[in-house]
This record gives sequence, structure tokens and C-alpha cells, in this order.
Amino acid sequence: MKPWKTLSRDTILDHSKWLRVEDHSIELPDGRRLAHWPWMITPDYVNAVALDERGRFLCFRQTKYAVDGVSLAPAGGYVEEGETPLVTAQRELREEMGYSSSEWHELGSYSVDGNHGVGTAHLFLALRARHVGETVADDLEEQEFLLLTRAEIEDALENGQFKVLSWASAYALALNYLNNH
Repeated sequence: MKPWKTLSRDTILDHSKWLRVEDHSIELPDGRRLAHWPWMITPDYVNAVALDERGRFLCFRQTKYAVDGVSLAPAGGYVEEGETPLVTAQRELREEMGYSSSEWHELGSYSVDGNHGVGTAHLFLALRARHVGETVADDLEEQEFLLLTRAEIEDALENGQFKVLSWASAYALALNYLNNH
């Protein structure tokens, strides 16, 4: 299979470090050309699922502007310039939940939208996390910290309590990892 080719790109919106929108002209593998293909650039981000030393899942119950109602969520945030995704995951777990871990496993990196960009999600699992201090999060949403059992996480996934795709995916991949290791 051949990849698509970008023939030209024009920035049509440069809002901030959080969003840039481009207008691309592309060539498909069969030679057809398409003008005005929308392309969005947002920062890469991480989601970090963590289990404490007793095997409980660290989790938030929180609201988000784009989510209807309340959702369960892992620690997570944007990859800052100069950081690797793993360093970001470690920083976010410490800042948001006050926990640290020396055992990290990559669950994968995934394109958010295969046709229109929108960054990459980097998913991680931290095992044997321990509480190391107070949180220093600057999140805008209200959130409640929870320690949940594996059965509670499985039930929450089954019942749609994770309302953001990458959050549900991170916990499902973490459960898969735990089943296979």
C-alpha cells in the first residue's frame, strides 16, 4: 500500500499552542487529488492508568467541558516541549494524584483521528504506585480522587462510565496488559 501525499498546506487558523487548522491538498495512492482537506494540529497527550501497592486503580470522577455529565478518568495531560511521553505521564501522575511509580509500561501510542490529525495519545500503565505528596494540579474541572477495585473498573467500562475514548481505551488496555503478564 502507498501512503497519501501532501501536495500543499495552508494555515487557516493559528489559535494558540492548543489548536492550529490547516487546509491541505492531497494525492491519494491511486493518483486522485483532493483539495481543501481539513487538518487539525493539537498537542500530543498522555493518559496514565495507575495501580497502587494494594492493586487498587487510581481514578478520578470528574467533569469536562466536552463531556455530558460526570466521567471516570485517569491522570493525564499534554506533552510539554522537550518532554518524552513517559516523562509527561510520570509528571502528570505526581501532579494530579500525588503518586509516583518506578514501574511503567507503555500501552501504545495512537493517532486521535486517522484522517484529520488531532495529535497522538500515548497510554501508560504504572504499577505499585505509592503516595508521595500533595497534588499540585492546575486543572479547571472539579474532580474527586477514587481508589477502585479491578471489578469496579471492569463494571465502569461495561456501563459507559468512562466517557472519553482514550480514557476507556487506557483502562481496557491496562486490564489486557494485566491479564497477559
